[in-house]
Amino acid sequence: MEENQALVAFAAISNQTRLRIIRLLVLAGADGRQAGVIARELDAAAPSRVSFHLRQLEQAGLIESRREGRSIIYSATFPALSDLVAFLMHDCCEGHCKVCDKAIALFAQCTGRPTKALVVS
Repeated sequence: MEENQALVAFAAISNQTRLRIIRLLVLAGADGRQAGVIARELDAAAPSRVSFHLRQLEQAGLIESRREGRSIIYSATFPALSDLVAFLMHDCCEGHCKVCDKAIALFAQCTGRPTKALVVS
């Protein structure tokens, strides 16, 4: 991930509502959530306001949408989130931290679907 991409992503999640949306969508996994469900899970958030935040996150490449019938389903873009974490951890210990390297490799394999435990050696 380039520094400019990281800045756009961090700017997108620097808002409390957008950070909460990302966390909800990570929890939802690859199945995602309908926009209306996201609005309800955010309690007092107006649907139009939630739509604004969803657009911001989608433009930053952190979430994606798909149409299912009359509903729009949003889900976290796990590779982008993985790249963002890797961007932060990349230079840990001057780029020579085996623990961080393993964590980055494991996170990069995340698809948002439950799997058997992955082991990277």
